[in-house]
Amino acid sequence: MASYLQVENISKSYGDRTLFENISFNINEGDKIALVAPNGTGKSSLLKILAGVEHSDRGGEVKFMKDIKVAFLDQIIDFNPQNTLFDEVYSRLGSTYDVIRSYEQAIASGDEKQIERAMAAMDAADGWSVEQRIKQVLTSMKLTRLDQPMGELSGGEAKRAAIALMLLQQADFLVMDEPTNHLDIDAIEFLEGYLSRSRCTLLMVTHDRYFLDRVCTDIFELDQNTLYTYHGNYAYYVEKRNERIETQNAEVEKARNLYRTELEWMRRMPQARAHKAQYRIDNFYELEKKAKQQRNE
Repeated sequence: MASYLQVENISKSYGDRTLFENISFNINEGDKIALVAPNGTGKSSLLKILAGVEHSDRGGEVKFMKDIKVAFLDQIIDFNPQNTLFDEVYSRLGSTYDVIRSYEQAIASGDEKQIERAMAAMDAADGWSVEQRIKQVLTSMKLTRLDQPMGELSGGEAKRAAIALMLLQQADFLVMDEPTNHLDIDAIEFLEGYLSRSRCTLLMVTHDRYFLDRVCTDIFELDQNTLYTYHGNYAYYVEKRNERIETQNAEVEKARNLYRTELEWMRRMPQARAHKAQYRIDNFYELEKKAKQQRNE
Protein backbone atom coordinates (compact mmCIF):
# COMPACT_ATOMS: atom_id res chain seq x y z
CA MET A 1 0.00 0.00 0.00
CA ALA A 2 1.14 3.54 -0.74
CA SER A 3 2.17 5.75 2.16
CA TYR A 4 -0.40 8.55 2.57
CA LEU A 5 1.19 10.31 5.54
CA GLN A 6 4.69 10.40 7.00
CA VAL A 7 5.30 12.15 10.31
CA GLU A 8 8.82 12.50 11.67
CA ASN A 9 10.03 13.85 15.01
CA ILE A 10 7.23 16.23 15.94
CA SER A 11 6.90 17.63 19.46
CA LYS A 12 4.42 19.78 21.38
CA SER A 13 4.65 21.49 24.75
CA TYR A 14 2.69 24.13 26.62
CA GLY A 15 4.89 25.95 29.10
CA ASP A 16 6.82 23.32 31.05
CA ARG A 17 4.32 20.59 30.19
CA THR A 18 5.33 18.24 27.37
CA LEU A 19 2.46 16.56 25.52
CA PHE A 20 4.58 14.50 23.15
CA GLU A 21 8.21 14.54 22.06
CA ASN A 22 9.92 13.46 18.83
CA ILE A 23 7.14 11.11 17.76
CA SER A 24 7.13 9.56 14.29
CA PHE A 25 4.63 7.40 12.45
CA ASN A 26 3.42 6.38 9.01
CA ILE A 27 -0.13 5.89 7.72
CA ASN A 28 -0.72 3.87 4.56
CA GLU A 29 -3.56 3.92 2.07
CA GLY A 30 -6.61 2.18 3.51
CA ASP A 31 -5.49 2.28 7.15
CA LYS A 32 -8.25 3.06 9.65
CA ILE A 33 -6.64 4.23 12.88
CA ALA A 34 -8.01 5.44 16.21
CA LEU A 35 -5.88 7.76 18.34
CA VAL A 36 -6.56 7.21 22.05
CA ALA A 37 -5.31 8.79 25.27
CA PRO A 38 -6.75 10.54 28.33
CA ASN A 39 -8.03 14.10 27.90
CA GLY A 40 -5.36 16.77 27.95
CA THR A 41 -2.52 14.56 26.70
CA GLY A 42 -2.22 16.02 23.20
CA LYS A 43 -4.61 14.19 20.87
CA SER A 44 -6.26 17.29 19.44
CA SER A 45 -2.93 19.12 19.30
CA LEU A 46 -1.50 16.29 17.22
CA LEU A 47 -4.41 16.46 14.78
CA LYS A 48 -4.04 20.25 14.54
CA ILE A 49 -0.37 19.86 13.63
CA LEU A 50 -1.39 17.46 10.85
CA ALA A 51 -3.97 20.01 9.68
CA GLY A 52 -1.40 22.82 9.71
CA VAL A 53 -3.37 24.77 12.34
CA GLU A 54 -0.55 24.36 14.87
CA HIS A 55 3.15 23.62 14.42
CA SER A 56 5.64 21.25 15.98
CA ASP A 57 7.81 22.96 18.60
CA ARG A 58 11.20 21.83 17.33
CA GLY A 59 11.00 21.22 13.61
CA GLY A 60 9.93 17.78 12.51
CA GLU A 61 8.05 17.02 9.31
CA VAL A 62 4.45 16.27 8.31
CA LYS A 63 4.24 15.05 4.73
CA PHE A 64 1.04 13.97 2.96
CA MET A 65 1.31 12.07 -0.29
CA LYS A 66 1.10 14.39 -3.27
CA ASP A 67 -2.30 14.71 -4.96
CA ILE A 68 -4.40 13.01 -2.26
CA LYS A 69 -7.36 14.96 -0.93
CA VAL A 70 -7.50 15.38 2.87
CA ALA A 71 -10.56 16.45 4.89
CA PHE A 72 -10.45 17.49 8.57
CA LEU A 73 -13.30 17.39 11.09
CA ASP A 74 -12.53 19.59 14.10
CA GLN A 75 -14.40 19.60 17.41
CA ILE A 76 -14.98 23.34 17.01
CA ILE A 77 -17.21 24.03 14.00
CA ASP A 78 -16.99 27.46 12.38
CA PHE A 79 -20.06 28.17 10.22
CA ASN A 80 -21.55 31.43 8.95
CA PRO A 81 -24.67 31.80 11.15
CA GLN A 82 -26.52 33.82 8.47
CA ASN A 83 -26.19 31.21 5.72
CA THR A 84 -28.87 28.60 5.21
CA LEU A 85 -27.84 25.01 5.77
CA PHE A 86 -27.88 24.23 2.05
CA ASP A 87 -25.94 27.37 1.04
CA GLU A 88 -23.33 26.85 3.77
CA VAL A 89 -22.57 23.31 2.62
CA TYR A 90 -22.91 24.34 -1.03
CA SER A 91 -20.43 27.22 -0.64
CA ARG A 92 -17.71 25.02 0.88
CA LEU A 93 -17.41 22.66 -2.06
CA GLY A 94 -14.83 24.84 -3.76
CA SER A 95 -14.79 25.22 -7.53
CA THR A 96 -18.01 23.21 -7.99
CA TYR A 97 -19.91 25.86 -6.06
CA ASP A 98 -18.45 28.60 -8.29
CA VAL A 99 -19.43 26.67 -11.43
CA ILE A 100 -23.02 26.20 -10.27
CA ARG A 101 -23.36 29.82 -9.17
CA SER A 102 -22.02 30.96 -12.56
CA TYR A 103 -24.61 28.78 -14.29
CA GLU A 104 -27.42 30.25 -12.18
CA GLN A 105 -26.23 33.78 -12.99
CA ALA A 106 -26.04 32.93 -16.68
CA ILE A 107 -29.63 31.65 -16.64
CA ALA A 108 -30.75 34.82 -14.87
CA SER A 109 -28.99 37.00 -17.46
CA GLY A 110 -30.62 35.27 -20.45
CA ASP A 111 -27.38 35.60 -22.43
CA GLU A 112 -27.29 32.53 -24.71
CA LYS A 113 -23.51 32.54 -25.18
CA GLN A 114 -22.96 32.89 -21.42
CA ILE A 115 -25.45 30.08 -20.79
CA GLU A 116 -23.70 27.86 -23.32
CA ARG A 117 -20.31 28.38 -21.65
CA ALA A 118 -21.81 27.82 -18.21
CA MET A 119 -23.47 24.57 -19.32
CA ALA A 120 -20.14 23.29 -20.65
CA ALA A 121 -18.52 24.09 -17.31
CA MET A 122 -21.35 22.27 -15.51
CA ASP A 123 -20.76 19.20 -17.67
CA ALA A 124 -17.03 19.25 -16.94
CA ALA A 125 -17.55 19.66 -13.18
CA ASP A 126 -20.47 17.21 -12.94
CA GLY A 127 -22.38 20.11 -11.42
CA TRP A 128 -25.77 18.65 -12.34
CA SER A 129 -25.53 15.93 -9.70
CA VAL A 130 -24.04 18.05 -6.93
CA GLU A 131 -27.32 19.47 -5.66
CA GLN A 132 -28.90 16.02 -5.57
CA ARG A 133 -25.89 14.58 -3.76
CA ILE A 134 -25.91 17.37 -1.15
CA LYS A 135 -29.58 16.78 -0.37
CA GLN A 136 -29.05 13.02 -0.19
CA VAL A 137 -26.18 13.25 2.30
CA LEU A 138 -27.86 15.91 4.46
CA THR A 139 -31.06 13.84 4.57
CA SER A 140 -29.02 10.77 5.57
CA MET A 141 -27.74 12.81 8.51
CA LYS A 142 -31.37 13.77 9.36
CA LEU A 143 -30.97 17.37 8.23
CA THR A 144 -34.09 18.06 6.22
CA ARG A 145 -34.68 21.81 6.73
CA LEU A 146 -32.25 22.96 4.06
CA ASP A 147 -33.37 26.60 4.34
CA GLN A 148 -32.75 26.76 8.10
CA PRO A 149 -30.12 29.41 9.11
CA MET A 150 -26.94 27.88 10.49
CA GLY A 151 -27.26 30.06 13.59
CA GLU A 152 -30.46 28.21 14.55
CA LEU A 153 -28.92 24.72 14.43
CA SER A 154 -28.39 22.84 17.69
CA GLY A 155 -24.95 21.51 18.60
CA GLY A 156 -25.88 18.07 17.30
CA GLU A 157 -27.28 19.46 14.05
CA ALA A 158 -24.16 21.57 13.48
CA LYS A 159 -21.98 18.50 14.06
CA ARG A 160 -24.04 16.48 11.58
CA ALA A 161 -23.74 19.31 9.03
CA ALA A 162 -19.95 19.31 9.47
CA ILE A 163 -19.81 15.55 8.98
CA ALA A 164 -22.04 15.80 5.89
CA LEU A 165 -19.73 18.45 4.45
CA MET A 166 -16.71 16.26 5.11
CA LEU A 167 -18.34 13.27 3.39
CA LEU A 168 -19.38 15.39 0.41
CA GLN A 169 -15.74 16.34 -0.19
CA GLN A 170 -15.09 12.68 -1.12
CA ALA A 171 -11.58 12.93 0.31
CA ASP A 172 -8.99 10.16 0.20
CA PHE A 173 -7.90 10.74 3.80
CA LEU A 174 -10.23 11.72 6.66
CA VAL A 175 -8.88 13.17 9.93
CA MET A 176 -11.66 13.37 12.54
CA ASP A 177 -11.67 14.72 16.09
CA GLU A 178 -14.44 13.12 18.20
CA PRO A 179 -16.87 12.51 15.31
CA THR A 180 -19.60 10.93 17.47
CA ASN A 181 -19.87 13.76 20.02
CA HIS A 182 -23.41 15.26 20.00
CA LEU A 183 -24.68 12.57 17.59
CA ASP A 184 -27.72 10.41 18.23
CA ILE A 185 -27.73 6.65 17.65
CA ASP A 186 -29.09 6.86 14.09
CA ALA A 187 -26.44 9.37 13.01
CA ILE A 188 -23.68 7.30 14.64
CA GLU A 189 -24.89 4.16 12.87
CA PHE A 190 -25.01 5.97 9.52
CA LEU A 191 -21.46 7.31 9.96
CA GLU A 192 -20.24 3.94 11.20
CA GLY A 193 -21.69 2.19 8.15
CA TYR A 194 -20.24 4.76 5.76
CA LEU A 195 -16.72 4.59 7.21
CA SER A 196 -16.77 0.79 7.44
CA ARG A 197 -17.72 0.43 3.77
CA SER A 198 -15.55 3.26 2.49
CA ARG A 199 -12.08 2.66 1.09
CA CYS A 200 -10.91 5.97 2.58
CA THR A 201 -7.92 6.22 4.88
CA LEU A 202 -8.88 7.35 8.38
CA LEU A 203 -7.26 8.79 11.51
CA MET A 204 -9.68 9.73 14.27
CA VAL A 205 -9.80 10.63 17.93
CA THR A 206 -12.68 8.97 19.74
CA HIS A 207 -13.69 7.90 23.24
CA ASP A 208 -16.44 5.68 21.84
CA ARG A 209 -15.06 2.17 22.23
CA TYR A 210 -17.83 0.47 20.25
CA PHE A 211 -17.61 2.90 17.34
CA LEU A 212 -13.84 2.41 17.37
CA ASP A 213 -14.14 -1.39 17.25
CA ARG A 214 -16.59 -1.34 14.33
CA VAL A 215 -14.62 1.12 12.22
CA CYS A 216 -10.90 0.94 13.04
CA THR A 217 -8.32 -1.81 12.57
CA ASP A 218 -5.37 -0.15 14.33
CA ILE A 219 -4.84 1.99 17.42
CA PHE A 220 -2.31 4.71 18.17
CA GLU A 221 -1.86 5.55 21.85
CA LEU A 222 -0.27 8.70 23.27
CA ASP A 223 1.27 7.81 26.62
CA GLN A 224 4.09 9.39 28.66
CA ASN A 225 4.95 11.75 25.74
CA THR A 226 5.39 8.81 23.36
CA LEU A 227 3.29 7.23 20.60
CA TYR A 228 2.62 3.47 20.64
CA THR A 229 1.05 1.43 17.82
CA TYR A 230 -1.28 -1.58 18.16
CA HIS A 231 -2.58 -3.67 15.26
CA GLY A 232 -5.95 -4.85 16.49
CA ASN A 233 -9.22 -3.87 18.15
CA TYR A 234 -9.80 -2.20 21.51
CA ALA A 235 -9.66 -5.43 23.54
CA TYR A 236 -6.32 -6.32 21.91
CA TYR A 237 -5.03 -2.82 22.66
CA VAL A 238 -5.98 -3.06 26.36
CA GLU A 239 -4.27 -6.46 26.67
CA LYS A 240 -1.05 -5.37 24.97
CA ARG A 241 -1.01 -2.02 26.77
CA ASN A 242 -1.18 -3.77 30.14
CA GLU A 243 1.67 -6.05 29.09
CA ARG A 244 3.74 -3.05 28.03
CA ILE A 245 3.11 -1.22 31.31
CA GLU A 246 4.02 -4.30 33.36
CA THR A 247 7.29 -4.60 31.44
CA GLN A 248 8.05 -0.90 31.89
CA ASN A 249 7.27 -1.07 35.62
CA ALA A 250 9.63 -4.03 36.00
CA GLU A 251 12.37 -2.12 34.16
CA VAL A 252 11.87 0.94 36.38
CA GLU A 253 12.02 -1.18 39.55
CA LYS A 254 15.21 -2.82 38.31
CA ALA A 255 16.66 0.60 37.56
CA ARG A 256 15.77 1.80 41.08
CA ASN A 257 17.58 -1.12 42.68
CA LEU A 258 20.67 -0.52 40.56
CA TYR A 259 20.42 3.22 41.17
CA ARG A 260 20.79 2.75 44.91
CA THR A 261 24.02 0.83 44.36
CA GLU A 262 25.39 3.37 41.87
CA LEU A 263 24.40 6.28 44.13
CA GLU A 264 26.57 4.84 46.91
CA TRP A 265 29.42 4.51 44.41
CA MET A 266 29.01 8.13 43.29
CA ARG A 267 29.04 9.38 46.89
CA ARG A 268 32.26 7.59 47.86
CA MET A 269 35.42 9.66 47.77
CA PRO A 270 33.91 12.66 45.86
CA GLN A 271 37.40 14.22 45.65
CA ALA A 272 38.46 11.35 43.39
CA ARG A 273 35.42 11.52 41.13
CA ALA A 274 37.44 13.00 38.27
CA HIS A 275 39.43 9.78 38.17
CA LYS A 276 36.37 7.51 37.99
CA ALA A 277 35.31 6.01 34.69
CA GLN A 278 33.47 8.76 32.82
CA TYR A 279 31.18 6.28 31.05
CA ARG A 280 29.99 5.00 34.43
CA ILE A 281 29.23 8.54 35.58
CA ASP A 282 27.29 9.21 32.36
CA ASN A 283 25.38 5.95 32.81
CA PHE A 284 24.53 6.94 36.37
CA TYR A 285 22.64 10.05 35.25
CA GLU A 286 20.74 8.08 32.63
CA LEU A 287 19.92 5.48 35.26
CA GLU A 288 18.79 8.21 37.67
CA LYS A 289 16.40 9.59 35.06
CA LYS A 290 14.85 6.15 34.49
CA ALA A 291 14.67 5.27 38.18
CA LYS A 292 12.74 8.45 38.96
CA GLN A 293 10.06 7.88 36.34
CA GLN A 294 6.53 8.25 37.70
CA ARG A 295 3.42 6.80 36.07
CA ASN A 296 0.16 8.74 36.35
CA GLU A 297 -2.87 6.64 35.45
